[in-house]
Amino acid sequence: MPKLPSRPDRTGCNLLVILGPTASGKTRLGVAAAGELNGEIISADSRQVFRGMDIGTGKDLDEYGDVPYHLIDILDPGEEFSVFAFQRLFVSAFNDITGRGRLPVLVGGTGLYLDAVLRGYRMVEVPEDPTLRRKLADLPLETLRERLLGLNPKLHNSTDLIDRDRLVRAIEIATFERTAVEAEVPALPELSPLVFGIRFEREQLRRRITERLRARLSGGMIEEVEQLLAAGVPAERLDWYGLEYRFVTRFLRGELNRNDMFQKLNGAIHAFAKKQENWFRRMERHGVEIIRLDGGDDPLSALLAEKARREG
Repeated sequence: MPKLPSRPDRTGCNLLVILGPTASGKTRLGVAAAGELNGEIISADSRQVFRGMDIGTGKDLDEYGDVPYHLIDILDPGEEFSVFAFQRLFVSAFNDITGRGRLPVLVGGTGLYLDAVLRGYRMVEVPEDPTLRRKLADLPLETLRERLLGLNPKLHNSTDLIDRDRLVRAIEIATFERTAVEAEVPALPELSPLVFGIRFEREQLRRRITERLRARLSGGMIEEVEQLLAAGVPAERLDWYGLEYRFVTRFLRGELNRNDMFQKLNGAIHAFAKKQENWFRRMERHGVEIIRLDGGDDPLSALLAEKARREG
């Protein structure tokens, strides 16, 4: 794995991070901050890496203007992407951006990806195990689920329990990790990050989520899912690409009417936002300092002022 430069810029901060729950305005703030600070965006979103998945993932590419971005639209739907791949690509993008004298601005809401960078997860690339895969090939899904949970009782990614290919890969990784030598896992050099988190009052965030969902549904999200299905992306795979794709697919297959689809999806997104906040609090408990910004005021001014204050 390429080494992460530990050289901070003249201010002492070599990475700006903007995180927050869905619909909190992360992209807009990240782009504005990058524009002010000679920065480039690195996306920390587990779904925005996929081409053709724009509305449902909230890429909002029209907001970027002239600000360069990384780790968006780099894979075709259906390809595998993992936290290891994210960490490796983050390092590459970080090296590229800092090597040109600019500031990396990491923006996203996928807590695992953010945590992998900020707390320096020590990761190793797990090769495919043909022998193990042959042994697993004829086992029913429930047996595979039981085997994975036996190997990893604290499984963080429940989507690994839904798709057969992901189940097999997760078992492969968990089996490998039980025998991996600690010295084989490279450590990332220490970063000098400044981490900002956008916050809203709960009811205000709920309104933003609902309003955004209505706008996306009327703005082509259903047609986007239709195009993905027509292009051959299996419905089962769309199911674990996220809530929007899961519920819209069920609507298109006639399993839900439009009103039920909206209500169930809206409720699920609200619950997801709460899970994101819980993950961010967990990061704080593990030592990641998050400077909170009130999204309802002027978060850019507050960010720039706090950055200047801390850098003296």
